[in-house]
Amino acid sequence: MENHSQDPHDVVAGLLDDQRLLAACAERDMGALFRMLNHRGVSTRRIAAAVDLSQGRLYDYMNGRTRVEKLALFEKIADAFHIPGHLLGLARRPWEPQAVEPQHQETGSVPAGEGLVAVEAFRNADRRAGGGRLYTAVTQHLGSHVAPRLVSASGGPHVFAEAAALTEMAGWMAHDSGNDDLAGRRFARALPLARASGDLPLAANITASSSHLALQGGDPAVAVHWARTGLDIVGRTPRPASLMARLHAMLARALAAAGQHEPAVRELGKAHDDIEAPTSPHDPWLSPFDAAALAGEAAMVLRDLGQYDAALRHAERAVVLREEGRVRSLALCRITLVDIHVHRNDLDAALHAGRHLLTTDPALASVRVVHQLHELRRLLETRRAYRPVRKYLEHFDEARRTRMLLLADIITPSRGGTP
Repeated sequence: MENHSQDPHDVVAGLLDDQRLLAACAERDMGALFRMLNHRGVSTRRIAAAVDLSQGRLYDYMNGRTRVEKLALFEKIADAFHIPGHLLGLARRPWEPQAVEPQHQETGSVPAGEGLVAVEAFRNADRRAGGGRLYTAVTQHLGSHVAPRLVSASGGPHVFAEAAALTEMAGWMAHDSGNDDLAGRRFARALPLARASGDLPLAANITASSSHLALQGGDPAVAVHWARTGLDIVGRTPRPASLMARLHAMLARALAAAGQHEPAVRELGKAHDDIEAPTSPHDPWLSPFDAAALAGEAAMVLRDLGQYDAALRHAERAVVLREEGRVRSLALCRITLVDIHVHRNDLDAALHAGRHLLTTDPALASVRVVHQLHELRRLLETRRAYRPVRKYLEHFDEARRTRMLLLADIITPSRGGTP
């Protein structure tokens, strides 16, 4: 009966170290939170009353028919159930004792040291060689060098930031290895670590990674959700321009994939405004996002919107700006460039750009590049009636066989020989 309903404050207090609650908060999945409270004896009537919802609306959240999106409702939920603000990407709530919220790091004030050296070393190796063979090294470093400091008395907020940055990086390496389920789990673990560090820009950066992963998985609605979550988080902090550009670019890509033309163009414009902004606070834990990266994202947005001439300009700019040392990024930019030329029916230009693509190091440990090359080959196959395309595909297949041979330890071919 209603009189025997559990006190939600007591229930939440007993779940603050429960990984399921932390995951629900990290993903801002309030339906999962409401279900957990209900399963532990808090009546749906009491839950609805606490956050000023109708029973019908509450059931919509609990059944996954809709998600909480508005900041005001997240704040109401945090205050009603005494969920510390940082777990939901919120500012410290008025009822929280000062010690509850991790000491906030002013963006750029994270002390340099061994942690940043390790992050940059892994980052540079990933840029040059791809992440396919680096995942184990990063996770071993996390387990042996970072995890012990997380639980020691000497560990401070910067250790949580280091753990978050490396865990996010491990997620990208899993994605580069073709294991998107593992990548998603790594991103989900990285987000609460970033919030615990007090570095909200880092938390927002991780949501951008989750947005990218959702888009690659063919779910633009979830990609939109994650990009907007990141913009919401970073809106209350000193805002690095490159991070804002990345979030707006990811939102533009997700909206374009969802067929929302005008909103996508608006978000892309915001991304360009941000990347051209004057010097802004720098956060060394964030993965870099520069003009070359934005040009690559813009090319894909405009391609998805069918604006092929504009897409071509951005794709060409991305190739020019992306230096040779960034082997994977340069390969991905060139794949996009060839793709756009084909969509414009300029096959000679596509083949010219494609010849540069064949010079990509075949040992580049990136299943992601292999997958995109396979999709590009499928597109070119539709133009096989043009003799130069047939000749190019012969060279393409020779390079592909070499690549598959050198990457046999990280790529499992199907019966048809495709990755």
